[in-house]
Amino acid sequence: MDIRPRLADRALDRVTDHGGSLVQASAHFPDAPTPFLDLSTGINPNPYPFSPLPASAVERLPEEADIAALTERAAAYYGAPSAAHVIAAPGTQLLLPLVASLLAPGPARILGPTYAEHARAAALAGHTVEEVERFDALHGARLAVVVNPNNPDGRLISRGELLDLAEKLRRKSGVLMVDEAFMDVGPRVESLAGDVEAGNIVVLRSFGKFFGLAGLRLGFALASEELARKLSAWLGPWAVAGPALHAGLEALADRDWQSAMRDNLITARIRLDALFDEAGLSIETGTDLFRFLRHKRAAELFDHLGRKGILVRRFKERSDCLRIGLPRDEEGFERLGRALANWAGRG
Repeated sequence: MDIRPRLADRALDRVTDHGGSLVQASAHFPDAPTPFLDLSTGINPNPYPFSPLPASAVERLPEEADIAALTERAAAYYGAPSAAHVIAAPGTQLLLPLVASLLAPGPARILGPTYAEHARAAALAGHTVEEVERFDALHGARLAVVVNPNNPDGRLISRGELLDLAEKLRRKSGVLMVDEAFMDVGPRVESLAGDVEAGNIVVLRSFGKFFGLAGLRLGFALASEELARKLSAWLGPWAVAGPALHAGLEALADRDWQSAMRDNLITARIRLDALFDEAGLSIETGTDLFRFLRHKRAAELFDHLGRKGILVRRFKERSDCLRIGLPRDEEGFERLGRALANWAGRG
């Protein structure tokens, strides 16, 4: 299937703000103290400490043996049936329109509100896209997309419900794409990573969020062997750069760091919730990497924090909602605490 014509000119003007732009923050809050405390993403602020890069990581093309080792470790870490079911890519963002192109253009439904790039990627692949708020509305699609846990509110759909949806889609040659970017800090029993042999399930896993290395651009698609071969052929050779290979091989195998970091994130999440609670702001939902706040004065709080040099994630179409990431250290928690303490709208 040649996907290039369908990716040429669809939805090219719909890239939206996803948080994390300090350039935009500086323009919006020119008088704010710097450096900004960036809490606008769901990326772990304490990255994995991979060893120094060897010169070969940037001087030579990646070896096939290293790619094979990376997919082996990814299969073990994520719970895929085997390495043959794993495709490594330069970030899951690149995979979105490729996975959407596994189907001929047709009705695509995305469980929302959620990450906006899924809708844009499906449109790029030629689908007629609809965002729906009821899970059962996905049954009418040929391509169904669920972010699980959801970004930005942490909503979780059970594995049983997703497998039932996948079976219904299979009867009409449909595909279920499940974006598990935040499942590293979610309940593993709800992951569909081990179910991709069903043939019409594609699971996306982001490396950069939990391991705090988003700039490396590394992500994975888990799929049946047939779909994995197709995605691999579309990506071509050397899809993953040497530095990402180096860090990924170490991080995916380091179970001690992974376990300790999950405990640290839980502690940080509890502390963050307490800061907002002290300010009379109840955190509604989220994950251990970000929290979700709904409040009638959310826009005012966004501006107040911004003027203090603290950037959180706002949503233009949902002015009563904010997403807040975790501070990196004690200084960050104290800075956020001071800003919340003198917010005029507290209580």
